[in-house]
Amino acid sequence: MHPDLHDHGPDEVPHTHPEPGVDPHAPLVNGPRALRIGIGGPVGSGKTALVAALCRALGEELRLAVVTNDIYTTEDADFLLRNGVLPADRIRAVETGCCPHTAIRDDISANLDAVEDLEATLGPLDLVLVESGGDNLTATFSKGLIDQQIFVVDVAGGDKVPRKGGPGVTTADLLVINKTDLAPLVGADLSVMDRDATARRGDLPTVFLSLVQDRAATPVADWIRALVAARIPAA
Repeated sequence: MHPDLHDHGPDEVPHTHPEPGVDPHAPLVNGPRALRIGIGGPVGSGKTALVAALCRALGEELRLAVVTNDIYTTEDADFLLRNGVLPADRIRAVETGCCPHTAIRDDISANLDAVEDLEATLGPLDLVLVESGGDNLTATFSKGLIDQQIFVVDVAGGDKVPRKGGPGVTTADLLVINKTDLAPLVGADLSVMDRDATARRGDLPTVFLSLVQDRAATPVADWIRALVAARIPAA
């Protein structure tokens, strides 16, 4: 199977849909807070574009909010607002003033404050996406901040990126290899990236993605849907 159609697992989880008569916007009922998913990766890998795609795909079915991180600007939050992917009151921007990994791993207080402010302002939420500022392959999120981590790399750096490893690549709950449409232009071999990602990650899932070809980020959205569905108690 061509690697940009191969996802190592998320689609193996059956999709769930609201039962007739159930409000799809109703908050989850089994926990005190939303599922928190961190999205990290190097500068330019497509994190903000992925967040925008996920907001479009999931915003009508889940109570969703987003926290973005930039060092000295609110650029990523501004991008989401310009594209109208969520109402403005569902987006918070954190200006870290320091290396991005510091605010998601070492001193998470600003991000925790932003998440908790969203929950206090909006009421119960199903999902909060926390986007890191652009960082390197060592970036990871504190488990005190998020429940699951997505790490995004792209093919523009060459097919060696998964082989280089680093905690972001090797330990993320989901690895997204983005911009597969650029592979022919940069001479990247997707099958090599697929092989090396599997060698580095073992059974942890990897998906290949082109937001040019799949504006809904379907494999990532489906992975998140499965996580949210698992938090809903059986009737």
